[in-house]
Amino acid sequence: MTVPQPPTATTSILTRADRWDHVLARWGYRRSQHRVAPGLYALRHPTPTSPVFVTANYTLSFDALRSSLGGVDGYILVLDTEGVNVWCAAGKGTFGTDELVRRIDAAGLADIVSHRKLILPQLGAPGIAAHEVKQRTGFTVTYGPVRAVDLPAYLATGVATPAMREVRFDLWDRLVLIPVELVHVLVPMLAVALVLGLLVAPLVGWAVVAAVLAGAALFPALLPWLPGRECSVKGFWLGGLVALPFAILALAAPLGSIPWQRVAWAIAFLLAMPPVTAYLALNFTGATTFTSRTGVKREMAAYIPVMAWMFGIGIVLTLGLSIYGWVA
Repeated sequence: MTVPQPPTATTSILTRADRWDHVLARWGYRRSQHRVAPGLYALRHPTPTSPVFVTANYTLSFDALRSSLGGVDGYILVLDTEGVNVWCAAGKGTFGTDELVRRIDAAGLADIVSHRKLILPQLGAPGIAAHEVKQRTGFTVTYGPVRAVDLPAYLATGVATPAMREVRFDLWDRLVLIPVELVHVLVPMLAVALVLGLLVAPLVGWAVVAAVLAGAALFPALLPWLPGRECSVKGFWLGGLVALPFAILALAAPLGSIPWQRVAWAIAFLLAMPPVTAYLALNFTGATTFTSRTGVKREMAAYIPVMAWMFGIGIVLTLGLSIYGWVA
């Protein structure tokens, strides 16, 4: 039998090292290593009647919670989510019932607090079977507000207002996700753009950059205002808008003097660019808070074949036009 370790002391004050870790996490640097050790933490000077908060071992999740609890004496039970945030971990099952029960037992929580109440983040609900936690541990699961910053008001009244329950995905929430999206595509984008720019034409290289940046950076910013419901549809619209200037430029004859060549190049841009943007937009479903596993699977089944066909035809057309230009 494992003897529970005493709670680890923590504070609500974030250091420069903590904030630098947040910057690195946002830019995707060593993504899997931004984590804290799972277990029980003591915030300030908790007593047996102090509240118990539950979170993930992703540093941004842990730090968002503790930094919002300035002046609060309490316990933070950190689950092993493999360095993934609460919402994503709940969807993947690591912020789940079995892990919560395991951590309650490992920490000896029943011997540390006199009450039997846990406060979980609302976005963790999909991974937790509250009735099963109650049966297996005796602890009752309650859900606090969506955002950690609302916890002081929630603790003062014991009630989460409708505003606290509302899942928002505001402009800032979307913009902070752009750096990690850019890091994933930056090197491949520049490599492909350089090769095509040198071998085919500079305009083709710039088209690659435009299509990728539209999906990775412009799409998150414009998400609510783009037509359509699914991210893929929104991505197709945005990709089409970005491709339109390149199609118009192609018609102006920078890539060929023969009329059919101009039209063919315009069609190639309109076929190849939108699916690139749409695919990156589809990838963004993993960062939004209003999608579901089944919804994403349906969207992938419906639109990935369309993306593949459009992109494939566009690339074949581009290669054919390039070869014709070299031998003509």
